[in-house]
Formats: sequence, structure tokens, C-alpha cells
Amino acid sequence: MTETSTTRHFGARLREAMDTHGPLCAGIDPHAGLLSAWGLSDDVDGLTRFAQATLEAFAGVVACVKPQSAFFERFGSAGIAVLEDTLRGFREAGTLTILDVKRGDIGSTMGGYAQAYLADSSPLRADAITVSPYLGYGSLRPALDLSAETGRGVFVLALTSNPEGASVQHAQVAAGAGGGGAAGTGSVAGSIVAGVAADNAEARASGRLGSVGMVVGATVGSAVADLGLDLAAANAPLLAPGVGAQGATAEDLRTVFGAALPNVLASSSRDVLGAGPDVSALRERARRVAADVRAMVGS
Repeated sequence: MTETSTTRHFGARLREAMDTHGPLCAGIDPHAGLLSAWGLSDDVDGLTRFAQATLEAFAGVVACVKPQSAFFERFGSAGIAVLEDTLRGFREAGTLTILDVKRGDIGSTMGGYAQAYLADSSPLRADAITVSPYLGYGSLRPALDLSAETGRGVFVLALTSNPEGASVQHAQVAAGAGGGGAAGTGSVAGSIVAGVAADNAEARASGRLGSVGMVVGATVGSAVADLGLDLAAANAPLLAPGVGAQGATAEDLRTVFGAALPNVLASSSRDVLGAGPDVSALRERARRVAADVRAMVGS
């Protein structure tokens, strides 16, 4: 096995992985309830066994995996060590990783987060991370720049399905005030889409998928249309929670993503992890869900 190369753009590598394995990102969410359901102890030993099972099941099988950092962090430094081992294992297997950390800050602090997860020298490096733009899209520049330099990616929270999200994401902004470099975008979510589109413009001109993605919930209904967002123009991979256990249908995906449907990367945790702890069952469930998602998006 060889480590995943970051000499190519993340977007190009993700597109290749989606074409090969189907547009599924398998979540790795070792929360207490799931460890218990798997018959594992809610401690570092249980966490280690859980992580090893997902590595054996998903490596080389799915387009990418998404470890949720919080569920490793809750065990302190020992949990972080398990996360490092998990990221290294998938890296060596050639399976892309999106580390779900949702970091967002300003200046040197954002730079520190970028170094922690996107630098070639970091033991916590992933192929991409999730980031929060709610200190302004421009505050993400250290992560955007370092990810571009190292061939990695970021997924920017844009339009989420939690009830609280709309109060911020649907809010109207003054022309040019969104921080995405575009005037008159209307909503906060619109300013984020505009910023992502600007950062992916070079990739679009070169005919490849951009490396700056967005998180857009598969169950946000008509919100994309209501806010006038052009997701396809952003040329972004679209990480879409809500497929599987949360019930998004093929019609839901068409409603939300429209012309951007080929760029959807469905994120599924409960639906896949519910097949555990048996490794073979996990692997088979992941393959079946990936095939179902491929049929839903028509890829």
C-alpha cells in the first residue's frame, strides 16, 4: 500500500474516487451510543477497536471517509492518537479522508488550525477538512491558501439542515459585505457560494472539479432555490449530509442540487455504521449505499 498522493488537486482526486467507488463519504462517528450498540466499551480501547473495524471495512471500498474529530477528542490525547492512527491507515490505503473539525477563526489562529490539519508535516493531516465561515469567508484564507499549496481541500459550511442554521445562513447582507468578494449576493449563504466560486474559478477554467467544497444538507428542501443560489456555477464538491437514515430521497436531491447533482458527495454515517461491528457487513453495507447513491444522483 502507498500513501495517497497530494501532488494533484484534491478536486481531481475526489472526482476520480467518486467515479471509481460511487459518490459516498462514509462517516466515522464513534459516539457513546454507537460504541455501546457495537458491544464496545466507551473508552480508548473501545474507540481503538471501532476505528480499526472501520479502517478494515472502508479502506479501498468507498470514495472517502469522514472521521468526526469531536468523538475522538473527547478521550483527550489518547483519543487524538487513535485519530492520527486512523488517518494514517486510510492514507496508506489510498482512501481519501475528510476530517470533520469545522474550524473557524481569524488571523494566526486560523493559520494554526490550517497547519494542524493541512500541512504535509502534521500527523493529523487529512485530505480535506470542514471549516466554518461565520467570521467571514475571508477569515478562512489561511486554510484556503495552505490547502491549495499542499493539494488538499476544504469544505465550507454553506447551507445546513439544522433548524438554527437558517437564522444565520438565510440572513440578508449588504451588497459587498459577505466577505466572498462579490457584491449583491443577497444572503449569507449566497456570499459563501460566491466566495467558493471565486476560489474554484481556475479549476473551472481548466475543466476540473474545484478543491473548495461546500456542505449543503440534502434535506434543506427549497432553500437553495428560494435564496437564488447557483451551486453548479461554484464548481464545488458538495458534501451532502442527510442521505440514508435521515431520509433524503432522489427527488429531494434533485430539488436541492439541480444542475449541481453530479458534484454531490453523499455523507452517510448511521445508515452505514448500523451494520457494525462485523467488518464484512460494514463493507457490504457501504458498497450497497454507495450504489444506491450513485443511482440517486445518476452518476
